[in-house]
Amino acid sequence: MKTLALLRHAKSDWDDLGTRDFDRGLNDRGQKGARLIGRHIADYGTKFDVVIASPAQRVKLTAQSALPDAEPVWDKRLYLASTDTIIEAIQDHAGDADALLVVGHNPGLQEMLFTLVAPSAENALFDEAATKYPTATFAVFELDIDDWADLQEDCGKLVHFKRPRDLDPDLGPEF
Repeated sequence: MKTLALLRHAKSDWDDLGTRDFDRGLNDRGQKGARLIGRHIADYGTKFDVVIASPAQRVKLTAQSALPDAEPVWDKRLYLASTDTIIEAIQDHAGDADALLVVGHNPGLQEMLFTLVAPSAENALFDEAATKYPTATFAVFELDIDDWADLQEDCGKLVHFKRPRDLDPDLGPEF
């Protein structure tokens, strides 16, 4: 069995509309959300053998705040990646890791949910994550595989799903 976690970047800063998408940082809510979800990840207790991440600025800042001791592998393919590309990056970097964390973007991360979880393995957590996968959300899957080369459709079960608003209601949706 392998463990795969996904962390979506925190809320990005749209104040400077002249900034390229790739170069956008985090706004104040994003910085707070990244720190909060980082404490949650630490409390969750899984030690990730490998962390791979998009090199986009908002992902870098999320990783620095949420995972200050991590040394991510920055993979350009993860910038706005599809599920096929995410799986390819995982297989390229995982080696013999038992637990791996991907830090990236939607819609690819939420689509991983639909790719990895078979209809027979859907649960209440899946239903919540399927509805919306907001910024700075952390999800953990148990994968019924022994080797990352076997990562494929319907091989996982969602066992943990946490959004910043679950930890601090002030980080909930803005209306």
